Parts: sequence; structure tokens; C-alpha cells
Amino acid sequence: MKQSLFHIFAVIVLSISSSAFAAEKPNILFIFADDQCYDTIHALGNDEIRTPNLDRLVSEGTTFTQCYNMGGWNGAICVASRTMINTGRYIWHANKVNADLKAEVENGRFWAEHMKSAGYRTYMTGKWHVKYDAAKTFDIADHIRGGMPKQTEAGYSRPVEGQPDKWSPYDKKFGGFWEGGKHWSTVVADDALSFFEDAKAQDSPFFMYIAFNAPHDPRQSPKKYVDMYPEDKIKVPTSFQPLYPYHNEIGLGKNQRDEKLAPFPRTEYSVRVNRQEYYAIITHMDHQIGRILDGLEKSGKRNNTWIFFTADHGLAVGHHGMIGKQNMYDHSIRVPFMVVGPGVPKGKKIDTSIYLQDVMPTTLELADLKKPKHVDFHSLLPILSGERNKTYYPAIYGGYIDLQRMVKQDGYKLILYPRISKARLYHVAEDPNELDDLFDNPDTQATSLKLFQSLLELQKENGDTLDLKAAFPHLAAG
Repeated sequence: MKQSLFHIFAVIVLSISSSAFAAEKPNILFIFADDQCYDTIHALGNDEIRTPNLDRLVSEGTTFTQCYNMGGWNGAICVASRTMINTGRYIWHANKVNADLKAEVENGRFWAEHMKSAGYRTYMTGKWHVKYDAAKTFDIADHIRGGMPKQTEAGYSRPVEGQPDKWSPYDKKFGGFWEGGKHWSTVVADDALSFFEDAKAQDSPFFMYIAFNAPHDPRQSPKKYVDMYPEDKIKVPTSFQPLYPYHNEIGLGKNQRDEKLAPFPRTEYSVRVNRQEYYAIITHMDHQIGRILDGLEKSGKRNNTWIFFTADHGLAVGHHGMIGKQNMYDHSIRVPFMVVGPGVPKGKKIDTSIYLQDVMPTTLELADLKKPKHVDFHSLLPILSGERNKTYYPAIYGGYIDLQRMVKQDGYKLILYPRISKARLYHVAEDPNELDDLFDNPDTQATSLKLFQSLLELQKENGDTLDLKAAFPHLAAG
């Protein structure tokens, strides 16, 4: 009898027109920041910063507090991160298909292509930074931006204490985010609001990919936002140091673009100013996110919309003597990740380890699509619903070119610098700021060996061919 009733129900469902059936699927609003570290949200513990609208997402939904990016195959970490998220592939698998993304799109293997196949109207605005034209994979694409606005020479190697600053985050003569008359973050919000007007007249569900260039440098915002953060009130990170001991050997020297933003060696003053401007552009972006959330509410689509917020990777901004994101410390590989949607627990925090790219298969499941074989990442719906109480990722992998590798497991993190055969070990569960290197401690040798073996397994899973055994024979020998 149950089978018969199920059969009748299936026939009825299949008889409904595809557009009407698609309209019952939830809308997806994906909001993507650039260079935003996990610890830059007030509701998640940063008392210095003002983020009332990101705080709304924390209170109205569930936050994954241990969300990571795998790294990058060149200095532009965002390219790898965004290629992974749009192809669903782990880092080195994504690097392989990066050579011919046209074939990926034409074969329906891009995120937006999957959503279109499920009846979604797809929309994108803002930063893309993927080696394929966004206008050819989204139904509608507005103001497609590159990796970053132009940073003038005046924006580098500054500020120097006691000297007049040659650059200003709110002086529009420096261009950057001010090019075109409106701040780029304002343009992104304006575009999203325009699409909501379009969506009112549509029966199809929507998939919105709203990608801010902020808070990437040049870290510019209106003066009132900068004034919210007096320089002398900004805290210097606990892990501050004038120079990272191996900065030249691991690709973080004076020729690395991100690292050139502040003077060498780092000073507490230069770090405070850089963080002042970082906080200011985040708060300005937060205001634009508030406009988007209000616009969604006014559109009448809020109750059937899932909202995801994350960033492509983090940023050092003075931690460990670094400014950029080309490193394996949590400030650069760990990001915020919030989910708001029908039935999602409110105000909940989950410390299960995930990758930010898990958002892609999560939305595919919401769209009632079976996960394609080429997608490596995993849907978070089983974790959100409580069906799965274990992580998909017992160990988290990180890699940067052939200069750095990382594995995080069981409360420890092992960082490797293969070219100089240098290793660092941190007990991050007890030392979250990653201050105390335990690698040479005899009591942690077994931990280092265990993590190294886990990293070798992760290399196989990720298609990583770098020979770590040759660089670390003492670890390989066990």
C-alpha cells in the first residue's frame, strides 16, 4: 500500500511543469568576501571591530568556526580558492582543469551550470578572478571585476612612523575602489538590490553569487569608517614580530606583492594602521551586506532563501611578521562561514572542520541535484541537520606552490617548508595564536611523525606530487 501511494505521489510530482516545480526549490544567496580572516567578526569574539550585519547572520543561523581554504598554486591565492569553489575540485585537481575551464563549463561542470540545470536563474556581480568569462556561465553578470583594484605605488611600504603618510584610504584621487565614482562595495550591493527587483517577477528560484573585492587591498573606505578605528586604540596581534624567520626562503620576501604593503621590518605602528584600514573596509562592506539583507527581506523571498557567507581565504595583517595570505597560519587559511536558512539552527556554532568550498555541493543538494563524480567537496546539510556528527575531514590539508605544506589534525598543526627542510609544530588547540613551535620538543616527536604520515595520505587524495619524503627523510623514516 505504501509503495502504491508513493508511486501515485511520484506521478503527480512529475506531471507538474518543470518551472512550477523549480519554484518550490529554495533560493540561494551566496555572499563572498575577499581576504577576510576568521577573527574579524564582532559576534565571533573580536571586540575591536563593528560588524552588525555579519553579526545578524551569526545570530540568525549556524556558524562553522573551523573553516579552511586549501591554499594556492601561485601568489594569487584567490584564483585557486575561486577555481576550487566553482569546479568543486580539490586544489591540485582544480589546478589541472584550470588550463581549460572552457571545457568544464561546456560540459556543465561549473557551479552555475549545475544550478541552471536544476532550473535556477543564475546571477553574479563583483570579483570573479577565474580563468573563464563569468558572463558565459551565469544568466546575468554585472560589474565583473578582476583580482583587485589598482594599488598605486603610494600604497606600498607604508606607513612609516614620524613621516607624513603618502597614501590615504579615503582620498579618491588614489583610485582603486573609488574608480568609477562609487566604492566598489557599494556597486555590488546596488547590483544585488537591482536583481531582487528582477526576481520578484520570476517564477524560477535564483542563485546569486555576490562577490565583494573587499577587504582586499587597497583597503579603502569613506573617512567615517576609518575614523571608527583610531590608530592608537588598535591592538597589535599577539603573534607580532618584525620579521618572520624564514620569510625569504618560503616566498614572503620583499618581492612578494602582498608583503610589500608594509615596511620591512614590520613596526607596531605600521601594523596598527594596516589593521585600522582593514577593519574600516570590513565595516563598510558589512554596511553593504546589511543593505542586501534588507533588500532580500523587502523582496518577499526571504523565507525561502538560504544565505551563505564566507571568504576566499584570510589575511595576516601583522600576524607573525606577515601582511598577506601566502602562508599556512590560521589567520591566512581560516575564514568565517555562516549559514542561514529554513530550519537551520539559530545562534549555533559548530567546530567540525570544513573547507569553504563545501558550500558548492551544499547548494547542489538544496537544488535536489545528485553530487557529480568530479566534485571532491561535501554537502554540509547532513552536519547542519545533525544526521552526521563526524567530520568529512579528520585532517585538514594546506599547500602553497612547492614552498609550503600543512596538515592540521587532532588539535595540532604541522607546517613544512620543503626547500629548506624546515618544520614547525603547533598545539593549536591550546595555542590558537600559534606562538610556541614544538617541533624540536622530544615529547612531540610521535605527533610530528603521525601528522607527516597523514599529510602524505592527503597528498595522494589531492593529487599533490611534491616529494616531501626527500625533503624530510627523518620524518619519512618514521
